[in-house]
Amino acid sequence: MIELNRYAKKKHLYQLEAEGRRITMRKKVLITRNLPGKGIELIRNECELLIQPPSTDLPREELLQLIPEADALICLLSEKIDREVLEKAPQLKVISNYAVGYNNIDVDLATKMGIYVTNTPDVLTEATADLAWALLFAAARRVVEGDKMVREGRFTGWAPDLLLGAEVYGKTLGVIGLGRIGEAVAKRASGFDMKIIYWSRERKPAAEKRWGLEYRTLEELLKESDFISLNVALTPETNHLISKREFSLMKKNAILINTARGPVIDEEALVVALKEGQIKAAGLDVFEKEPEIHPGLLTLSNVVMAPHVGSGTEETRAKMAQMVAENVLIALKGKKPPHAVNIL
Repeated sequence: MIELNRYAKKKHLYQLEAEGRRITMRKKVLITRNLPGKGIELIRNECELLIQPPSTDLPREELLQLIPEADALICLLSEKIDREVLEKAPQLKVISNYAVGYNNIDVDLATKMGIYVTNTPDVLTEATADLAWALLFAAARRVVEGDKMVREGRFTGWAPDLLLGAEVYGKTLGVIGLGRIGEAVAKRASGFDMKIIYWSRERKPAAEKRWGLEYRTLEELLKESDFISLNVALTPETNHLISKREFSLMKKNAILINTARGPVIDEEALVVALKEGQIKAAGLDVFEKEPEIHPGLLTLSNVVMAPHVGSGTEETRAKMAQMVAENVLIALKGKKPPHAVNIL
């Protein structure tokens, strides 16, 4: 009986030791911002969090202090993950970006270092397309101006010429960039009997057939469109894609919508175009030097602005959090994450 007890005790000690090794071997994850939904809980169940994810931006100094311990990093589009960060991250195996874009990350260097870079495609497509249309309608029908008028007590009754806007039904929509979001924007236009034209790096015959789209060169699209929706990724080729020359090609009643990336538009040229009546209005969810806003935009009534909330629905942001967590957990198991943007 005594021997049995000794054996049982010894076995228990072995179990505790094994459990201790298992715990100490848990991978370490740095999450730079608190996220909605259950994504953080998924990480916490299998990994060790280096810090409790903060409710505000993690200072870069703290990021640089913490990154050497991290096996995985979950970050935001606003955080620059450059050579300075990567060279301090010898253990890093995956960078999971809480966004569909990833130009905040030095992907080439990460690839050379054997680090996966992932994003959150598809999940935010419909929400971003919805916001593009919200901005389009708000700019076309001068909703923000009307709201301000009512709140300030300047509404004195109906009048034939009060805040006349632009009709949407039956007009021409030009979609620049026919990726997932661009096609979702185009799809919605079919419900308003709009003529839908598009420009993209490649023609999309299937989408043309599906939604009745017509391909145009960029110059043709700018000349023909009543409404223009920007849906391109930010690359060296698309930086300032819309600038002084492009505004000169647009109709004077054109309305420009940007839910893509801020630097796609030359904001200095945009301010001039809006002030001088080269175009009628604009709706912006993103900005060239975000979160800084060009002071000229703040003085104009013919621009509607949102604080980068294209994917900002409860459902979408929760799905994004789950996606970044799954990308991390799969990568930390030595497998290729489902939404890797690079090849190792």
